[in-house]
Amino acid sequence: MLSSFSGSIGPDLRYTITPVNAPAISVLILTRNEQQNLPGCLETVAWSDDVHVFDSCSTDATQQIARDHGAHVTQRVFDNWAAHQNWGIANIPFRYPWVFYIDADERVTPSLLESLRAAVENPGENIAFRLQRRDFVDGTWLRHVQASPFYMRLFRPEKMRYERLVNPLSIPDGPVGELTGYLDHFPFSKGIGDWLDRHNKYAAFEAEQIVTNERSQEPFSLRAALIEKDFHRRRYHQKELLYRIPARPLAKFLLLYVVKGGFLDGRAGFRYSILQSIYEYMIVLKTRELRRQGK
Repeated sequence: MLSSFSGSIGPDLRYTITPVNAPAISVLILTRNEQQNLPGCLETVAWSDDVHVFDSCSTDATQQIARDHGAHVTQRVFDNWAAHQNWGIANIPFRYPWVFYIDADERVTPSLLESLRAAVENPGENIAFRLQRRDFVDGTWLRHVQASPFYMRLFRPEKMRYERLVNPLSIPDGPVGELTGYLDHFPFSKGIGDWLDRHNKYAAFEAEQIVTNERSQEPFSLRAALIEKDFHRRRYHQKELLYRIPARPLAKFLLLYVVKGGFLDGRAGFRYSILQSIYEYMIVLKTRELRRQGK
């Protein structure tokens, strides 16, 4: 049985997890200098007795915090997202057949925990489950402006692999189910400077991925971007379509703020749409630079 605990999962949000039978799930947390976010994350996965912190050689107190909470720590020098995550799920000795992946700035809500338990107790033919994530800015849930709120986070590790250098695609080898409840995400928990720094690095990976795709990947198909049944192939071609849109940063702002209804999220929706358009422009500039350099 678990002991109950309560704590904050973000601005004006609190929760209490009551004693329950712990689900047979291993937890995987990817970290790099997450001493600020990690304690709160670990608190919301305290129901698992097999928590693994997969650390990219942090220079702060991340590893000590993980050990103080009873988590296992594995270190590896980060190269890119897909390679890093593929190495982790292939080499970390998980105790249970099901793994739940979470980032340090994310929090498991009580309703999601109940759904996780039900899923592993009766998975049917599913080898992975998709959940809905709520992103928060200044205490506001970005209900409308998110490009996609659905992520595959519960899976059988031997049936999962990842592709792409950044924002990796989850490629399951089998049927995928749906979870209820929310995973809460606080992308600005360490301030706007940290967000910009991270997305500067992400933009470099995105630019490299674009140039790589131009040279070696499956040719772009507008048909696949619009009506392909396979979610992952459709997302790949949708990204390729996005890369071909003129005035892409402006187009992304209009997509998020107008088409998806980001204006309904108020000031937070506007800020998020602006930041995402800036991120898109960073990708454009870095892609041009790589093409000029012939890389």
